[in-house]
Amino acid sequence: MPIDRVMSEGPAAVINHLGWVPDEVDHLCVNAIRSLAIDSVELAKSGHPGLPLGAAPMAYTLFSRFLRHNPIDPGWPDRDRFVLSAGHGSMLLYAILHLFAYDLPLEELRRFRQWGSLTPGHPEAHLTPGVEASTGPLGQGLANAVGLAVAERMLAHRFNRPGHPIVEHRTFALASDGDLMEGVAQEAASLAGHLGLGKLICLYDSNGISLDGPTSQTFTENVLGHFEAYGWHVLTVEDGDRDLEAIAAAVEAGVEEMTRPTLIEVRTTIGFGSPGKAGTSGAHGAPLGADELLLTKAALGWTESEPFAVPQRVRERMAATALRGKDLQAGWERLLASYRLIEPGLWEEWNRRQAGELPIGWEGSLPTFGDGESLATRQASGTCLQALAESMPELVGGDADLSSSTNTRLKSSADFDAATGSGRNLRFGVREHGMAAACNGIAYHGGLRPFAATFFVFSDYMRPAIRMAALAQLGTVFVFTHDSIGLGEDGPTHQPIEHLASLRAMPNLVVIRPADANETAQAWRVAIARRNGPTALVLSRQALPVLPVETVGDGPAHGAYILRGTDGVDPDVILMASGSEVELVLRAASELASRGVEVRVLSFPSWELYEAQSAAYREAVLPQRVTARLAVEAGATQGWDRYTGQRGRVIGIDRFGASAPGPVLLEQFGFTAAAVAAAAMDLLEKVPTATKSQNSSGGGA
Repeated sequence: MPIDRVMSEGPAAVINHLGWVPDEVDHLCVNAIRSLAIDSVELAKSGHPGLPLGAAPMAYTLFSRFLRHNPIDPGWPDRDRFVLSAGHGSMLLYAILHLFAYDLPLEELRRFRQWGSLTPGHPEAHLTPGVEASTGPLGQGLANAVGLAVAERMLAHRFNRPGHPIVEHRTFALASDGDLMEGVAQEAASLAGHLGLGKLICLYDSNGISLDGPTSQTFTENVLGHFEAYGWHVLTVEDGDRDLEAIAAAVEAGVEEMTRPTLIEVRTTIGFGSPGKAGTSGAHGAPLGADELLLTKAALGWTESEPFAVPQRVRERMAATALRGKDLQAGWERLLASYRLIEPGLWEEWNRRQAGELPIGWEGSLPTFGDGESLATRQASGTCLQALAESMPELVGGDADLSSSTNTRLKSSADFDAATGSGRNLRFGVREHGMAAACNGIAYHGGLRPFAATFFVFSDYMRPAIRMAALAQLGTVFVFTHDSIGLGEDGPTHQPIEHLASLRAMPNLVVIRPADANETAQAWRVAIARRNGPTALVLSRQALPVLPVETVGDGPAHGAYILRGTDGVDPDVILMASGSEVELVLRAASELASRGVEVRVLSFPSWELYEAQSAAYREAVLPQRVTARLAVEAGATQGWDRYTGQRGRVIGIDRFGASAPGPVLLEQFGFTAAAVAAAAMDLLEKVPTATKSQNSSGGGA
């Protein structure tokens, strides 16, 4: 193989000859991937055939020659990870998984994009064997891959011992032009280069086409120069449509580079083989059409006449990889068995982490706070985090250059060093989107529990990654501070108004806005215990009175609970609030009580946790027969009507904030005990018999 078929951009790279000469069956395997992919898209009458036709050679070479994987056990802990960042080309991955004998039967390829299939339009990690990350929103997968590579380094540092490297794998990604246009990918790539993640290799499917036409219309930067400036090792394969040997040599060069992540530009033709659509956007996101499909197969030299046909020679060649993976895992398991003898304590910790189990007694490490003092919930959260870090060695994370404000730096640990894997603090810099997606990658990996922190207003920057965490059922913890207009002088650009309502609309995300330090400790308990979805902790900048720990109890875990009043006596009015407004309604309740009004106060830190309670619990806390209800929250009022009902009222903010000291803003926006008490009295005057009514259409209980 001529060395010049693989070219280094920038400093010269040493390319070692593999000594592998692809044979006829290797090329037949590539075309089998292509054929299955376009057959599935055609049958579904939906999908993206162009990427599989062009990228099949690089994917086959990676899976057959380099990837340490065992199709018999897709969850083998020391497997290499592969992320299809270009998730629209999902049929490339499904065809490969099927042919390499993963538990993905041919029938599932026939059911591509259909209800209940294991082959959805874009890959979903919790659904399909062999899929490492849920991808589709462009750029997310590459950022996930950065997190996966970070996780490998961290776990290697924790567990590897001389002669017993039980964590020794790589992370591979396949990205498209569209991926590299996205800001999240650029944030993550910048971070990966800064960290020097040498065990991360990205194959860049450089086909020069996006959905609307040639990338020359929008994307003319020097991609390799850009990545080289980030600190990446960059290579090019000129003929990615055919030259398996050059692809293999480039990947080997990436494997040998241990101090920098590697980007391999593989120049391909979108829709390769299609006489009428190759090299055009027509091959990107629609079936080829029956006639064009037949012409494409003929151009590829594919002789099978039936759709979904796979030659026996292909199945035999790819099945051999499954056997090789079985042997690789068996060797690793022998190493792990030996490891048990020399490091029994670490062996037990390894198994606990791999099972997703928490350390015994971790809940007991959470602090309690004495009432009578005042403490911002961001400060209380920091205290909780330090305690959890001591009892949970798997807890890792960082912030967007805000640790002094978010209180999320683990004081007992150093900053993460990719060369050694030491350190649990990740300095993400001002890269919120990349931070969130990389933390999702850490969560995908397993063995670690990641958190990511920033100001609440910047949850907007992180929302796509938060959504992917919810969709993929990842236990990532998102810590948001400076939760309301109470942050003060920074003004409306930094004051979150609609953000609570926005995040509450997201399925499988639990949002918790604690009222004080003891509720914050319980919020962390909920967040750490959750395994099937992310949690957002929404914390105050300003100090808040600490509630008696015996009053709080485990109430926050129920989403809403009674802070004042009992469930045995119907009140005249129910006041409910979250976060910093809870102490406000408690003061208002005292004022109302002095006027002879029977008041129940609910702390309502989490709608999602409340909705998960039994109907009996919800009725006991918020009985339908009591219709005089007032909710108070320094944010958008949207959604609170489900709990206040038609006769109730919400005190909130449905406009942007302003720049002034926090106490001034709260008073100007009507968040005072006197204003709350007046609103409650007004409500009672308008519905004087509401508390005795039999039913209400706004129960929400």
